[in-house]
Amino acid sequence: MGNPGIVPGRGGGGARPRARVRADARNLEHPMLESLYRGLTRLAGPAVHRVLDRRAVRGKEDPDRRHERLGQPKIPRPAGRLVWLHAASVGESLAVLPLVQHLLSTDAGLSILVTTGTVTSADLMARRLPGPRAFHQYVPVDLSAAVDGFLAHWRPDLVLWVESEFWPNLLSAIRRAGIPCALVNARLSEKSFRNWRRFPRTARRLLSVFGMALAQTALEADRLRALGIGDSRAIGNLKYSADPLPVEEGALADVRARIGTRPVWTFASTHAGEEAMAIAAQRELRRTRPDAMLLLVPRHPDRGQAVAEMLSVAGLSFARRSSGGQPGAGDDVYLMDTLGEMGLVFRLAPVTVMGGSFVPVGGHNPIEPALLDSAVIHGPHMFNFAEVAAEMQAAGGLLPVPGPEGIAAAVDRLLSDPVPRRTQAEAARAVALRNAKAVDRVMLALGPLLSRAGIG
Repeated sequence: MGNPGIVPGRGGGGARPRARVRADARNLEHPMLESLYRGLTRLAGPAVHRVLDRRAVRGKEDPDRRHERLGQPKIPRPAGRLVWLHAASVGESLAVLPLVQHLLSTDAGLSILVTTGTVTSADLMARRLPGPRAFHQYVPVDLSAAVDGFLAHWRPDLVLWVESEFWPNLLSAIRRAGIPCALVNARLSEKSFRNWRRFPRTARRLLSVFGMALAQTALEADRLRALGIGDSRAIGNLKYSADPLPVEEGALADVRARIGTRPVWTFASTHAGEEAMAIAAQRELRRTRPDAMLLLVPRHPDRGQAVAEMLSVAGLSFARRSSGGQPGAGDDVYLMDTLGEMGLVFRLAPVTVMGGSFVPVGGHNPIEPALLDSAVIHGPHMFNFAEVAAEMQAAGGLLPVPGPEGIAAAVDRLLSDPVPRRTQAEAARAVALRNAKAVDRVMLALGPLLSRAGIG
């Protein structure tokens, strides 16, 4: 998720990196405390600057665009109507790309501002947004001055919020300005729902900014309705509406030629702890398939060096893509620690092990490999995509394994026989295509808000 709210830490130790100003009901239960929150965050300004400095050192902030985080945009507002679409990070920003395309097609004079809070998502949006009428900025930190400066500059006619964290100053400022606002592609976990239910007045006041909530499932629509968003509807998951991930055809042909006929699998979007699982599985697999190649893709490319060191210690031969390396005949692993190349990865590997599902991260999007005919294996932690995974699994489109010890056998099974592998991949792809009209349902539901904003 993004990190627009940053406040100082406790005690004399100065500011804490990654600290967040959350819409914590314990701090906001009484409506008058909204003003107190606004005042306290105004005092936090100097500490926020220090936190941003520390995050920049760790590569978590772009120092050349820091002004955006402080609500001081450098580029002019385009003429005409402007939709502000806020997504959290990589997954959410990719999911809204079909919505961006549909919005642009409704009004030739419309511009779309997409905000996110992470460096990785900013890089991806620079590549994928259909400019010049759609462009990216960093979301401001949740400080009064930054929020007010942001809104005064951009003056959006409509706000579409694709987030599961709600920032008090941002949402309160939108409400005070009277800007039409909708919560789109919404999801709300059972844990978050229970927490909000403990403080109903806070939830109702904060969420009153949303004229409607378009939820991924009926259960989530019910939860949002219970929290005070009366017009909450189950629309479906926008991630189903995304086009297949793009690829540079020359790169695809080059890497395919280098790999040749070797059996290939990928452990995609790995998190800390999962690289060790991937290494163990590859070593086990090589006992029966000595020519097997693993495409190892860390979720965060800046972890590439640490993963390279793990591979060296494990005694596996590897090439590293971020350093210009190409897979050779003697390589056990191709470390693909680059950004925006998952379309290449899934086209190369007929079998995908989904990262984030063997550690309690919640998994990553199985729709992306499914649309590219890669059969998906996942672990026990797919709660971020529970409904998608359940539907695909019911159709025979996913292969769950209970833990890391089952990875090698599952990969070997799918690599050994192309018939069940293709059957599984086709089943998952059919589920994805069957649900691909979610963006049309979103556009239909947004119709009254678009009209109110003078769009279309």
